[in-house]
Amino acid sequence: MKFTLQWLKEHLDTSACLDDIVERLTMIGLEVDKVHDRSRDLKDFVVGKVLETQNHPDADRLHICQVDIGTEKVEVVCGAPNVRKGMLGVFAPSGSYIPGTGILLKPTKIRGVLSNGMLLSEREVNISDDHDGIIELVENFAPGTSAAEAMGLSESVIEIEITPNRGDCLGVRGVARDLAASGIGILKQLDTTPVKGKFRSPIRVNLDLKKSYENACPFFVGRFIREVKNIESPNWLKDKLIAVGLRPISSLVDITNLMTLDLNRPLHVFDAANLKGDLQVRISKSGEKFLALDGKEYELDSSMTVIADDNGPKALGGIIGGADSGCNNDSKDVFIESAYFNPIRTARTGRKLNILSDARYRFERTVDPKFLVHGMEIATRLILEICGGKPSELVFAGEEPKWERKIKLRLHRIENFGGIKLKASIVKEILSALGFDFKEIKENKESLLQVHVPSWRPDIVGEACLVEEVIRIYGYDKIPAVSMESVNNLPSPALNLDQRRCFLARRRLAGRGLTEVVTYSFICNKHASLFGGGLESLKLINPISSDLDYLRPSLLPNLITAVGRNFDRGSDVVSIFEIGPRFTGDKPEDQDIVVAGVRFDQSGGRHWSGVHQPVDVFDVKADALDILGGAGVSVEKVEAIAEAPSWYHPGHSGLLRLGPKQVIAHFGEIHPGVLQEFGVKGIVYGFEVFLDSLPVKKDKKSKARPHIELSQYQAVKRDFAFVVDEDVTAEQALRAVRGADKKLITDVSLFDVFRGGELDVGKKSLAVTVVFQPKDKTLTDAEIDSLAEKIVVNVKKITGGLLRG
Repeated sequence: MKFTLQWLKEHLDTSACLDDIVERLTMIGLEVDKVHDRSRDLKDFVVGKVLETQNHPDADRLHICQVDIGTEKVEVVCGAPNVRKGMLGVFAPSGSYIPGTGILLKPTKIRGVLSNGMLLSEREVNISDDHDGIIELVENFAPGTSAAEAMGLSESVIEIEITPNRGDCLGVRGVARDLAASGIGILKQLDTTPVKGKFRSPIRVNLDLKKSYENACPFFVGRFIREVKNIESPNWLKDKLIAVGLRPISSLVDITNLMTLDLNRPLHVFDAANLKGDLQVRISKSGEKFLALDGKEYELDSSMTVIADDNGPKALGGIIGGADSGCNNDSKDVFIESAYFNPIRTARTGRKLNILSDARYRFERTVDPKFLVHGMEIATRLILEICGGKPSELVFAGEEPKWERKIKLRLHRIENFGGIKLKASIVKEILSALGFDFKEIKENKESLLQVHVPSWRPDIVGEACLVEEVIRIYGYDKIPAVSMESVNNLPSPALNLDQRRCFLARRRLAGRGLTEVVTYSFICNKHASLFGGGLESLKLINPISSDLDYLRPSLLPNLITAVGRNFDRGSDVVSIFEIGPRFTGDKPEDQDIVVAGVRFDQSGGRHWSGVHQPVDVFDVKADALDILGGAGVSVEKVEAIAEAPSWYHPGHSGLLRLGPKQVIAHFGEIHPGVLQEFGVKGIVYGFEVFLDSLPVKKDKKSKARPHIELSQYQAVKRDFAFVVDEDVTAEQALRAVRGADKKLITDVSLFDVFRGGELDVGKKSLAVTVVFQPKDKTLTDAEIDSLAEKIVVNVKKITGGLLRG
């Protein structure tokens, strides 16, 4: 939201300086983003008076001008068609910087004639795109006067950040109201005197909305004005729009823009000559076409609010007008629309069609539903004043939506919630200044205020909202600082399971030597396709850059890119990770949280202490298993399978799963073809852990760690060799051994794999060491033999393996 100090003072009677107002705005919650000094870019420019002009001897369209700039007379070569003797323009001397073109001016010979400076157009001073001629100053300024002062650009522009709940401050008057309530001035009265209509409008309005769509546009106010002259706007109006970055177009359009910025009342003006029949506010038909004022044609669906005539849609309600019914310089009869459009429906339509407009920005944050008629009367007076014409009586359709709310405020709640005790008189004064009405009532013998919320504050929904309003206007800086007497009553950290898992994953990976990074959730289509993505449904409508136009299907692409950047800058060891979302579709359930990391080591590992151990696939497997252990997953139950997605190197990668279908992680060497596409040389290992796929660990009754009991009896080790089919994994065999007796068997490890020799084709031998640990007595030979037999039987039952003889 932008405005100048002078514009603000049209609504606020104050003597406060710019610095005081900027400070107060921030203190009451309207954060000042910046204050732009427009005169800074124009500091070298002055008013120049053209004393003489003559045609250039070697160019038909050029003129040689003698220009008085106050301190001297200079010769300038000018090609503007409107340059003439006696006119006042904006002069830029040699050595000055031209903001609109970005050039540094210097004396230049143009067709043999030396030009010492330049007469500027509006584009060259960066106030509009007009460069058909030079600026012509209407008022009589002395040569040498500051150009910024002469053009009304000497004032600074205040830009504030508006939170989504403060739609009322998207108009200058709303900002002035808050400042007045804070005691920095007095809010001026707004003239809403009705304009008497001279005839009945020939255009009527019908709300053609089914019951389920009644809230799309509950209230519409219109007015017909005959014989207007859509002339160029007066300077005061153009100056206001230019100051906030808008280009003046014509008086009718400029007036609607002024109403939007000044009073937060978006309006639209139709050229009545291009309307057929009455206007209907209805829901669009699927496949209906609409040509908007931005020159684009949109295809509508069956959920959008349109204003239509007998020929079809003429405007998208609350968003943008149509090209074939907009006003131009030849418009004579016009119809003005002042309506209330549903915020949610407006936002959905704008997002679907990707249309950004000042009207949409305000309607989706809600506008004052009670200001439709007043806004129409103010706009009518401006049109009659600038464009002339004869107004009709007002046209009404529907009724004002119900916005009234009553909220009870207990004064002691201000101290409870805000930490400061205020007198009732101060609370009443603040609420009254903000536009709240109230009356004192008693409830259960307690005195309280029944507050009536004004129509422009739909964000006030409860008692806490009223406390916030009082405190922010009174001043957060006036809340006394108090020491904390005790920390015993502080609540425990409110972290859910997902947040705890992310926190533990960060701690564990940091402990393993990885550094956390944060990257964009967007990648290019080429990289997305390499990792199973690139769906058209995941393409961004409005990407921040052309190479970041798809949502990422994996976190690895950006991490691999980061590895390449670091290596190019001399880092030959890179170990990084990221925790964030990946996107496999456009539905909410298609987004999940992933922990991903990569390891890259091209250092060669020269060190006095010994031979360097390079990174391998087991390092990233260990990373993934460590995360799973920290997340409460029993690592003994995790099965490693030599399968992985196509972006991993086959044979040098795998996946981790719980059961036959629940994949919880990928790990391995990144496929060399993928690295080639990223321009990364060397070997990169990566892992992905899918936190949302992990089982939810049930909380135990006791939070204490289990007691460790160390047996006093001798452990027994036995070696077994089983002949199994080639497709049986070592993990399956180890599980079968463990399952023979979960109490006595405390450890199982693989120490040899053998193929060939006397073994049949398609067979292999797996040799394992098994540890038996008794707890209550020493095992006898018979008990050991019985346990060994159970192991052999269980392995044969689960894997089909036989004891190697």
